[in-house]
Amino acid sequence: MEYTRTPDHRFDNLVGWDHEPSYLVVTAADEPTELRMAYVDTGPRNGRCVMLLHGEPTWGYLYRKMIGPLVAHGCRVVVPDLVGFGRSDKPTAKSDYTYARHVDWVSDLVEQLDLTDAVFFGQDWGSLIGLAVVARHEQRFDAVMIANGGLPDPDRRDDMLAALATSADPGAFIAWQSYAAALESIDVGAELRKGLGGHPGLGMDLTEDEAAAYNAPFPEASFQSGALVFPALASNHGAEGQPFGSFAAAWQVLERWDKPFLCRFGTADPVLGWFDQHLISRIPGTAEQPHQRIEGGRHFIQEDYPEELVDGIRHLLSVTS
Repeated sequence: MEYTRTPDHRFDNLVGWDHEPSYLVVTAADEPTELRMAYVDTGPRNGRCVMLLHGEPTWGYLYRKMIGPLVAHGCRVVVPDLVGFGRSDKPTAKSDYTYARHVDWVSDLVEQLDLTDAVFFGQDWGSLIGLAVVARHEQRFDAVMIANGGLPDPDRRDDMLAALATSADPGAFIAWQSYAAALESIDVGAELRKGLGGHPGLGMDLTEDEAAAYNAPFPEASFQSGALVFPALASNHGAEGQPFGSFAAAWQVLERWDKPFLCRFGTADPVLGWFDQHLISRIPGTAEQPHQRIEGGRHFIQEDYPEELVDGIRHLLSVTS
């Protein structure tokens, strides 16, 4: 496997971001290549651990408004950059990216850091990957919070489609998949400012400096394979119906998960703003939790409503202490 590594100077003096990176070497079960995975690890080491996992085409910078308040609350905050994003190594071939490998890479990080009694927070692909990691290591996590994320549920496809029908634009994800598949390179900052694929519900209000920070990991096309291929990874493409087989295996754990599980979703997101309905209907731990539907909240809700998300994490910490 060939890969690139974004030069460090690309991350100098980013607005709102002064966190030093840490690194681990991770591998996947079917791919022995050692890749360097970056993560922020900040706050007191004896504090409760909160793991924040981003999706695509973002990186750990997405959590810059949440890290400080959580550290101030006494938390140890761990924010990985997925392989292909941020400061992590970036395989250059799109075929090197699979759902199973991403679950392996993040699981390797969780194991090496020996995370315990942790609260997991995921959004977008951070939830698709992260929920499978939580299911694999359920003893390490005390609670879960999902915001504008989800996990395809092959055994409840009709229920998912019924929830999807409540979206203002049920075809938005397929449109984004098609749009991304036709790109040979991507200006991440510009895409986020206008909304992925031109959909405002998939965008952010960013300054030029913030847009540049989202672009920092991706100097040119050879660094962008992950960002370009990720939308396609949600479709069946591998042996034994992968990744749907992996989705179903994770749901075998989630459908009996009785630890606290909280949803806070922005309803202006056409791609995943409806998925909280499915999570709440399927996961026992969602019962009697203070879920929230935020009118006007977009897909990247960390940018618009970080206080509400931090409040939700604090709630989970309080009920699992």
